[in-house]
Amino acid sequence: MSYLTVEKKANIFKEFGGSEKNTGSIEAQIALLTLRITSISDHMKQNKKDFSSNRGLMKMVGQRKRLLSYLAKTDLSGYRALLEKLGLRK
Repeated sequence: MSYLTVEKKANIFKEFGGSEKNTGSIEAQIALLTLRITSISDHMKQNKKDFSSNRGLMKMVGQRKRLLSYLAKTDLSGYRALLEKLGLRK
């Protein structure tokens, strides 16, 4: 995982979770999954037959979908703000 350094991860948690120690916040988890999904999607464009990475990518997309639906049920305004910030659902 050379694309994800400790500093980058802490920056994501600070930006979306409120602090570097708040790793359990839904917004921070979704942001981290989005970063990982975009990185693996770029990898899959180069390596179309990497089926194990494709399976991992599909699992991450499903996890992010479940977290987004939970956030939409609990905090609709936060859900919309997060979608806008991450650039999802264009």
